[in-house]
Amino acid sequence: MPGFGPFDTFSDALMAACPVILSQPHATAGRKGTQAFDVRWRVSKEYCAWLYYTPVGKYEMSMLTDQSAQDDLDRRRSCLLPETVDDARFPPGSLKYVFALHNHPYEGHLSDGDLRMIVSMGRVHGWVMELGGRKVPLSIVAFFSNSDDLDHPSCDGFFQYIPVTGELMKWTGGLRGGWRQEVLGTVTWQDETHYRIDGK
Repeated sequence: MPGFGPFDTFSDALMAACPVILSQPHATAGRKGTQAFDVRWRVSKEYCAWLYYTPVGKYEMSMLTDQSAQDDLDRRRSCLLPETVDDARFPPGSLKYVFALHNHPYEGHLSDGDLRMIVSMGRVHGWVMELGGRKVPLSIVAFFSNSDDLDHPSCDGFFQYIPVTGELMKWTGGLRGGWRQEVLGTVTWQDETHYRIDGK
């Protein structure tokens, strides 16, 4: 994505991606339960991108897409992320896919569609990436903001699912005060289509 990075670490890239994604038009509906939330949610959009590792040892983010599947009944949207990134600077097949990034319009857990999408991507790209001498697991991340300032929303946290470990996590805090991790549960796949979530 022009103007983004590149970054030496995935943590720096991840934190830089949060405000970029949340500042897109209608990316957040504000805090659930506040006045006009329902209207804000109906016009909200989910933006998606890959955070990937390049052959020159840097982390970059793909262009954003706002294509998503919507379920008005349970207020969930599932990211329709392309399987691969076309980065003309590097040979086909040389990129390593690390994080599937998207926003949630409000502080909602990862959806069934989110979990299934990243598992399908893992079958294509692999579950753990060898990046610059370290192993980094593939995961999906959903940023959220609790701010009612829709023009300049704060990055208040993100949900994360790591298929190779099964961990479902929630990170809260911020860029200034540091991030706090909460393990929400574990996803266990019983076969290719059925799973259960064991809460903590």
